[in-house]
Amino acid sequence: MTAGSCAEPFERDEPVAIIDIGSNSGRVVVYRIDAAGQLRLLASTRAALRLVREVDSGHTLGPQAVARALAALRDFRAIALGAGARRVVTVATAAVRDARDGAELIARVRRELGLEIHVIDGEEEAHYGFLGALHGLPFEDGLLFDMGGGSLQVTRFRRRRPLSAVSLPLGALRLSQAFLRSDPPDDAQRRRLRRHVRALLEGAGIGPLRAGDVLVGTGGTVRNLAKVDRRAHGYPITRVHGYALARRRVRDITDLLAARRQRKRDSLPGLSDERGDSIVGGAEGIATLMQVCGARELHVSGQGVREGLAFNLVDGYVPSVERVRAASIASLVARFDGWRADSAERRAALGHRLGRVLLPRRAGELLAALVLAARLLDVGRSLDFFDRHEHTADIVLATELNGYTHREIALLSAVLRRAGDDKADEHLLSPLLRDDEHADIERAAVILALADDVEERCPPHGPIEIHCRLSEDALRVQVPRLLAWRERGLDRRFERAFGRRLRVQPAA
Repeated sequence: MTAGSCAEPFERDEPVAIIDIGSNSGRVVVYRIDAAGQLRLLASTRAALRLVREVDSGHTLGPQAVARALAALRDFRAIALGAGARRVVTVATAAVRDARDGAELIARVRRELGLEIHVIDGEEEAHYGFLGALHGLPFEDGLLFDMGGGSLQVTRFRRRRPLSAVSLPLGALRLSQAFLRSDPPDDAQRRRLRRHVRALLEGAGIGPLRAGDVLVGTGGTVRNLAKVDRRAHGYPITRVHGYALARRRVRDITDLLAARRQRKRDSLPGLSDERGDSIVGGAEGIATLMQVCGARELHVSGQGVREGLAFNLVDGYVPSVERVRAASIASLVARFDGWRADSAERRAALGHRLGRVLLPRRAGELLAALVLAARLLDVGRSLDFFDRHEHTADIVLATELNGYTHREIALLSAVLRRAGDDKADEHLLSPLLRDDEHADIERAAVILALADDVEERCPPHGPIEIHCRLSEDALRVQVPRLLAWRERGLDRRFERAFGRRLRVQPAA
């Protein structure tokens, strides 16, 4: 294993370890970047470091903090080696760059562990945080913030490119230590913290969002708030990447946490261990930022600086949403040997043609879900042919489909599950789907089932030509390559869903 800089060229499929020495905690992640350009996580662990505590009190790390950091880095190095990483990139952020004795830690790590620590400044931290956080989200314009233990980076972006960035000393642990002196903190302490945050944000030119802008947040504090909120509502998607967190919920959770003593906060479902001493200050900072921006909700990114460092080794910019989606789908299907590109594309083309005829024009979102469901259906076939719809529906909920919102993923899963079982209950996805959408989901599911039935009854390879004629009493479908067709349950299901008979004409 060799040390590497943040900008050296990188070979895909070569495991690389990223070590991030943060002000509050440290983490190692080992990635492999697959042929589609997606990160495959091979190993990961974290450690509480609390470096900013010593730096803020004495401007130095001190022997105890250095010892904690060395012990963690020794473990991180073992994780990297165990995962087969031949290269490691190690960065340090606010606490190490602010400490008078930061150079001594760097020298000891180089001497004892053979790791080269790159201390990145606030501008670099904002760049890598932006690159990682926005990469897998489908947003074009807005404001992105990355809250660590010691600092807060805020980046304004347009067309998925950064316009300006600022780094402020508003990290979660730093705010908690400076303002929240009692346990639990009193109202006066919390008000002083909020005034301080507001003054620094406004002084840095952070103001209201423009029309069409979104607020995106990343960092451990943001993810923990999302986890707490998700657990409180029985949310159907377990990952927080892409989670939408309302401002009123941020305020409610902040009040709930602030009312508890520190030792009792860790018991709150969704809150990670060792966040109890920093979560309230960080949550107050985020709530204040949302108020200053006028943001009614923030979109949570499960990625940040570490992912940005990995992506920077490959291309160094945020791709278009279309490219991110295509790469995400390519990465997913490559993991399943039952997926067949020719069948998937034929089925998707049939689904699109039938959907354009049968679904209302306003149902663009539903049509997109139908076409993607048709394309992904064979993923479930790799596990079991008969339950392929259910398996694929579960997989899309469990995996990372970058570039898609949680609602789009829920709609996709609902269409898949319903296509295989007309009694499937979409209410399990009710936080993301409306009650008045169930009839439309059933129609899309019937179209998917019809496209699948037609595709598997045509000779393999090559496109399938299809002609549709919709009348008041029937849909007549002519498929020149269709070898046979017989009436069965799908015909009756079609009639219930659309109020018309289904008439399919195979080859003469």
